[in-house]
Amino acid sequence: MAKRFKLLGDVELTKDLSLLLIIGGLYSLSVALSNTFVNIYLWKQTGKYSDIALYNLSIVVLQPLTFILAGRWAKKIDRVIVLRIGVIFLSLFYLMVLITGTKAATFLLLLGSILGVGYGFYWLAYNVLTFEITEPETRDFFNGFLGILSSIGGMIGPIAAGIIITRFEKFTGYTIVFGLSLGLFALAVLMSFSLKPRPAKGRYCFKRILEERKLNDNWRLITNAHFFQGLREGTFLFVISVFVYLSTGSEMALGTFGLLNSGISFIAYFLASRMIKKSYRKKAILIGGIILYAAVILIVWDLSYAKLLVYAGMIAIAYPLLLVPYMSTTYDVIGIGWKAAEMRIEYIVVREIFLNLGRIVSILAFLAAVTWFNAERSIPILLLLLGAGHTLIYFFIKRVHLPVA
Repeated sequence: MAKRFKLLGDVELTKDLSLLLIIGGLYSLSVALSNTFVNIYLWKQTGKYSDIALYNLSIVVLQPLTFILAGRWAKKIDRVIVLRIGVIFLSLFYLMVLITGTKAATFLLLLGSILGVGYGFYWLAYNVLTFEITEPETRDFFNGFLGILSSIGGMIGPIAAGIIITRFEKFTGYTIVFGLSLGLFALAVLMSFSLKPRPAKGRYCFKRILEERKLNDNWRLITNAHFFQGLREGTFLFVISVFVYLSTGSEMALGTFGLLNSGISFIAYFLASRMIKKSYRKKAILIGGIILYAAVILIVWDLSYAKLLVYAGMIAIAYPLLLVPYMSTTYDVIGIGWKAAEMRIEYIVVREIFLNLGRIVSILAFLAAVTWFNAERSIPILLLLLGAGHTLIYFFIKRVHLPVA
């Protein structure tokens, strides 16, 4: 029986909606515990920007390829099973990190590939289930509350991981942290068995929805926006954590960075969910994009830990402002698209391909910069260029026209 939830607006909270939020929360906590520290774990083994970039490149190359396959499977078998496969691969990644230990850097591409496959299955299924379980009236609530759960995970995870890693000698702390992440993903697998089965049917028309960009202006604009979103994310997802570690030499400092970021983000997601109405979505996206670029300008020269902490606070405010209305607009565009109910999986796949194409271009640009030019001089210039990605989203979203309810 559905319950009413009034913390973020009067919303009917069904069993599947609750379970999807819990699974998303477990995912966020596991990622917050370990993902940032995986990059540092590998950095401490190699000390090369190019190696960290190659690891992340293998993730974003395998992710869209897996999305295409996962989309096909989601049309043939239950979406919940596809979600489960994703979480199993994510668990396998942490198991592999634990097994390879201090030789993990030798298996950079393999580890990145396993993680990319896990992300592909997980996010395809999670996004499709989000689309199916939520309605236009509950999407802002869902995106906002998931953001709150992510922020709680982000507060607990990095600082807990930082404490554990600094308390133990050498790489023992990392082993404990990765083991905890493995346990959380195992719990998420168990939780997925409580989701109502969602069998699929119909033909997989991936190419047709790709071609829909030529016929549907809103869809073309949304996919273009996702490419530019990926353009920033590809490099920034790993380079900032390396910057924090290089400026302090401390995993605890990285944990403090994550705690500050997620603490502010928690409040910002709560406020964004309650205050950003449909009519204010585009303005919120613009303001969020401007703040995100201002944060980049702050850190590209004379980098210090104090500046990085200010950066953490700025992006913690900006991301909820941008992402809550942006994701809701994306799902609304898909919802009124050609054969949306029948082709929702294909829409999600195509969207993710454009997002990951942006990430691939971003990391390839980073690799080129650190390979062919002096890293200290080229990285700031590159960050200024790539950092504009989220700001440019607005110029596509402002031209999206949705029917008035």
